[in-house]
Amino acid sequence: MCVNRTFFNLYSVRIDIITVLPELLESPFNHSIMKRAQEKGLLQVHLHNLRDYTPYKHGQVDDYQFGGGAGMVMMPEPLIIAIEALQKDRKYDEIIYVTPDGERLNQKIANSLSLKENILIICGHYKGIDERIREHYITKEISIGDYVLSGGELAAAVLVDAIGRLLPGVLNNETSALSDSFQDNLLAPPVYTRPADWKGRKVPDILLSGDPKKIDEWRYEMSVKRTMERRPDLLEGTDIG
Repeated sequence: MCVNRTFFNLYSVRIDIITVLPELLESPFNHSIMKRAQEKGLLQVHLHNLRDYTPYKHGQVDDYQFGGGAGMVMMPEPLIIAIEALQKDRKYDEIIYVTPDGERLNQKIANSLSLKENILIICGHYKGIDERIREHYITKEISIGDYVLSGGELAAAVLVDAIGRLLPGVLNNETSALSDSFQDNLLAPPVYTRPADWKGRKVPDILLSGDPKKIDEWRYEMSVKRTMERRPDLLEGTDIG
């Protein structure tokens, strides 16, 4: 468990994570925005060591795969025991397995998950988890990109961060998340801060005009332009552009 608290508000999102390496996840959730979200009672993150649930000696949670081949596979029994033990205490809106062959994580998925109350995330390791777990327990499979990591912990941290920052009250300025890249299928516009003139490179005059309407129009135009240049695929099927 990350940050201990005695009170959670009615709109708290709880995320349980089953992992063989809980220590990898302690730092991401005990600093910055995720720490603040937990301290405010808006987000609960609970880490569960899979080795605590295994019926096998020496904390074994993996074995050789049937049919031969390189790489160990996470056994079904420890995961079943862990999942069902946690289900006794609450009903999960989603049981998520983070895996390279899952649905690609995007802002729409993060938005949807931020509206859930209870989420369980399974972190794979080695060659993955027994397919029977995926068939009978997993409700959603998510990938953070077309590459392979050593384990699912870093992917789980990315997913929790993407969800947690969307919860009302987590960010100091609640409109900040709404203007992030990928909201409304657009990349965020360029941003500037002081000094207004840095080595001859000046901030666009419109941003210094004090006219909110014109500034909003400029930002929208820049968002569309940047999206068309860098991620035109986001505009497919829309009337933008």
